[in-house]
Amino acid sequence: MLTVVLMGLLFFLPWLWADSPEEEAPALPGQTEKEEAEASSTVYDSAKMLKVLIDGELTEMDMETYLQGVVRAEMPASFEEEALKAQAVAARTYTLYKMEGGGSANHPEADACDDINCCKAYKSAEEAAASWGVSSAVYEAKIRQAVAETDGEVVLYEGHPVLAVFHSSSAGATRNVEDVWQQSLPYLRSVASPEGADAVPNYYSKASFTLTEFKEIFIAQYPTASLSGTPSNWFSNIHQDVNGAVESLQVGGITVTGGEMRSLLGLRSANFTISFTDDTVEFSVTGYGHGVGMSQYGANVMAQEGKTYKEILTYYYTGTTVGLYEE
Repeated sequence: MLTVVLMGLLFFLPWLWADSPEEEAPALPGQTEKEEAEASSTVYDSAKMLKVLIDGELTEMDMETYLQGVVRAEMPASFEEEALKAQAVAARTYTLYKMEGGGSANHPEADACDDINCCKAYKSAEEAAASWGVSSAVYEAKIRQAVAETDGEVVLYEGHPVLAVFHSSSAGATRNVEDVWQQSLPYLRSVASPEGADAVPNYYSKASFTLTEFKEIFIAQYPTASLSGTPSNWFSNIHQDVNGAVESLQVGGITVTGGEMRSLLGLRSANFTISFTDDTVEFSVTGYGHGVGMSQYGANVMAQEGKTYKEILTYYYTGTTVGLYEE
């Protein structure tokens, strides 16, 4: 009889276990609902849908997919993981800042685009793999990790996303935003940046023009400029900031900003000096980009020194915090 009872229990107990529901993991003592959500799997970026113009076509994708494409295109995948995380947060922040402000007049139908003159560059996994070659699997994993491990995180100033602009490399320090775009923002202030020629390819560059080439380019944009005689008479009243970036100068009697000269001549930055001979005008340039906000190569040097992505971001964006954004 006892044998029969035991056999019955062995048969019946597995059915009891199979029908019993799985218990949810209890919340940690004192854990808030927000903290519970933060401890769960990635949900913020994958839950936010965007409309993005890619190659002129409107595409719908989630924020996670979009940010992976931006990081692939905007920062070398060989960079330190903490630098890549900083890039992911900066790109997420910039996108939300634009959306909070009503989007771009260039594409009212889309939240973002792949035009660097309007939004940020974008590169698909397939495009990136073609350029990365044998390192593609490793690089793709790094970028996906950088986006996933910063899921939903944003650079905040007084509770709102900041204009999280960035550039490739600074010439010793970043620039105050009003010196570049005539718009003052408290979190886009000049700070020292650690990168130099040993860390940045083409940190120093030169751009040379024959006298005829320079005249044609400049007068096409500024027809009233007087570029007669030798080039020693063309340039005057050159004003630079403490780090050498040209704030303004006169060329043929016309006052232009360093940024305008950079755009007109295709210089790598507005941090330049000018030299000339009887035949040529040469610009010696330091750094790459507009110089405002986070320096990407500076971020990588800071990551190599052991700084976290949050430390990098709050350093380059003065007076900010990094956290989730409650829209």
